[in-house]
Amino acid sequence: MARNYPFSAIVGQEDMKLAILIAALDSSVGGVLVMGDRGTGKSTAVRALAALLPEMSSVQDCVYACDPNAAPGTCPVCDELRAKLKVGGKLKAIKKAVPVVDLPLGATEDRVIGALDIEKALSSGEKAYEPGLLAKAHRGFLYIDEVNLLEDHLVDLLIDVAASGANVVEREGLSIRHPAKFVLVGSGNPEEGELRPQLLDRFGLAVEVKTPQESKSRVEIIKRRDEFERNQAKFMETWEKEDGIIRQQIQAGKKKLPSVKVDDAMLEKVTQLCSHLGTDGLRGELTLLRATRAYAALCGKNQVTIEHLKKIAVPALQHRLRRNPLDDSSSAVRVRRALEELFPEKSK
Repeated sequence: MARNYPFSAIVGQEDMKLAILIAALDSSVGGVLVMGDRGTGKSTAVRALAALLPEMSSVQDCVYACDPNAAPGTCPVCDELRAKLKVGGKLKAIKKAVPVVDLPLGATEDRVIGALDIEKALSSGEKAYEPGLLAKAHRGFLYIDEVNLLEDHLVDLLIDVAASGANVVEREGLSIRHPAKFVLVGSGNPEEGELRPQLLDRFGLAVEVKTPQESKSRVEIIKRRDEFERNQAKFMETWEKEDGIIRQQIQAGKKKLPSVKVDDAMLEKVTQLCSHLGTDGLRGELTLLRATRAYAALCGKNQVTIEHLKKIAVPALQHRLRRNPLDDSSSAVRVRRALEELFPEKSK
C-alpha cells in the first residue's frame, strides 16, 4: 500500500508548511493557496497533512460525517436519524479520520457535486443520491492540484459552495441540500495561468515556493526522497517521532486557541496595515486576525504580539493587493515594506 511522504521530512519550504499547519489548526482561516515551481513539494506537503490530523467525532450512520453536536436542520440524513430516536435520545458518535480529498482536474460536475445513483435506480427503481467529492470533503480538506487550470464552471460551483457551506443538487428529479464545509487547499504553477479573482479571494493564506538554490538543501532533498522510495516502511518509522511532535503541537494549539487574546491595540495594527496596503473589503483583516491568533496558539502563546502579525502578514495579504502601475515590486515585497514603515519597532 502506497504511503504519503512524512510532513516532517520535507526540507525547507517553511512558509508553506506553516500556512498548512495554521489551516489545520483553525479552519476559519479559509484555506491555503501554494503557487510556485514544479517539483517543490506542494502536493507532497498537502497529502502529508492527513497523517497529522487528530480524529474527529462524527455521527455514526451519516454519509456526510456530520458533527454530533451540529444544529438540527443542517443535514437531511442526521434529521432522519433524529426522527427515529426516542425522546431525549442522542445520535451515536464514532471517531473518524479527517478527510483530505483530491479534486482532479478532469473531474465531471456530477463527480464533484454528486448525482443520481444509477445502480440503485436500475435495480430497484428508487431515486437515490450518490454523494460527490464535496460531500466526502465535509469537515475536512479539499485539495486541488493545478488549481489555476480548473474549468470555469467548477470554479463557479466551488465559489458558491465555499460561500454558503452547503451543496445543492437539482437534477434528474433529485432535490438535495447537504452540508459541505471544507478547507480549500490549492496548488499550481503561476506560469500556467492565473486564478480568477473570485476564487483567489476565497483562500485565506497564499504562499509562494521556489526551487532551493543551496546545494546542501538540494542534496538533502534528493537523499531523503531516494530513501523513501527505496524503503518506505523504514523511512516512515524514522520520521514517525517528528510527525508525532507536530501532531501534538496541532492538538495543543486547538485546545489553546479559544483562550488566545487579541487586544484592541493589536486590532488597530491589523486594520492600519490593511488600510495602508489598500486591500479590498474586510476579509483581509478577518483573515489576518484569525491567522495570527492561530499562529500564536501554535506557538503556545496566550496573546497575539506584533511578531505574530509580522510573520503572518505576507501570506494573509499578498494575494489581496491590487496591481500598482507605478510600483513593479511583488506583492510580498510591498507587504514587508509596509510592515517596516508602520511597525519599525523590534520585539522585546
